[in-house]
Order: sequence, then C-alpha cells, then structure tokens
Amino acid sequence: MTLTTILSLLGFAMVAGWTPGPNNALVATSGAQFGFRRTFPHVAGIGVGFPFMVFCVSLGLGAIFQQSALIRESLRILGIVVLLWFAWKVATTGKPSAQSGRRRPFTFLESASFQWINPKGWIMAISISSQFADPERPIYSSAIIAFIFILVGFSSASGWTLFGTAMQRWLTTDARANAFNWTMAIMLLLSVFLIATSRLAT
Repeated sequence: MTLTTILSLLGFAMVAGWTPGPNNALVATSGAQFGFRRTFPHVAGIGVGFPFMVFCVSLGLGAIFQQSALIRESLRILGIVVLLWFAWKVATTGKPSAQSGRRRPFTFLESASFQWINPKGWIMAISISSQFADPERPIYSSAIIAFIFILVGFSSASGWTLFGTAMQRWLTTDARANAFNWTMAIMLLLSVFLIATSRLAT
C-alpha cells in the first residue's frame, strides 16, 4: 500500500469517523449523561470493534454479506429496530442529574457487538475494503486499514464524548436537556432513514 493510498484512506476514515452517525450520537449522549470516564468503555468498543469488523470484511467476510440477500435484509431490519429503540431511549433520557440508578453506559462488549448489527457500518466496511484492500497482500493491507480506523475511531468517539461531557454544564434545565436529547435522537433517526432507503449491497 503506497503512501498516497494510505493518505487517501486516512482522509476517508476521518470523514466517516467524525461525521454524525449512530456511534457518535450515542457516545455524545452518554458523555452528557455519565461523563467521559464512564463512557470510555463505549468509546473503546467503537475503537476496537469497528476496525476488527473492517479487518474481517477485508479478508473476505464482506463477500458473504454481498451475496446473501437474506443476510442483508435481516441485518437491515434488525439495525432499524435497534436504532429506533436507541433513538427513543435517547430522546427520553432527561437531564444528567435525573438519571436513575438502573441507567448505565454501554459496556465494551455491548459497544463492540453493536458494530456488527449496524447496517451503516457494513456499508462503510464493504466500501472501504473494495477500495483499499489489496488482494495480493490481503492480511497486510487489511491490517493497515484496521490500524487507521483504530486511530480514527478512538479519536472521533472520544471527541464526540468530550462534546457531550462539555454539554453537562449547559444541560441544567429540562428544556435544554430535551433539546439536546432530541437532537441526538434525530441524528439516529436520520441514520434509520438512510439505512431504510439505501442498498446494503455494493
């Protein structure tokens, strides 16, 4: 993989990682509710889970996904249902000080597992692997792709979490908290719309 290809991949990863999406909306909300330290396992799940998924897809798992309409549509439906549930939970979260003892942030395993049922993540992973994976050196190129997404995943998820954490000082009224929560929920609903109207096969 040439330096030009790596830089192109890095630019793609930065755009994909930092723009609004399900992961970023969820960690921002978690940061606002629980702070950075308690949200870090969620961040780590993204930073490790998605790169591992991209690595597997680049080595050939994506071909199975592309060839099976049943898998694609089942994943689409499951992803839509899960994201709708997350959107409802985010919208009705309330102020940080109003959280009940039963509420908690994502664990590392929950966050990493979510990457595998996120149709948007599959679309990205297949697109990335088709553009940047080298069939002549599959393990080497897949490892580079995964490493870049580890760097970008941790930085973007941390950045959105810090944004949410910084919002804690502002979310002192019900009106402000509701505005923030509904903004994050709308980001999730937009993802649902894009998933529902896009083709999961490339």
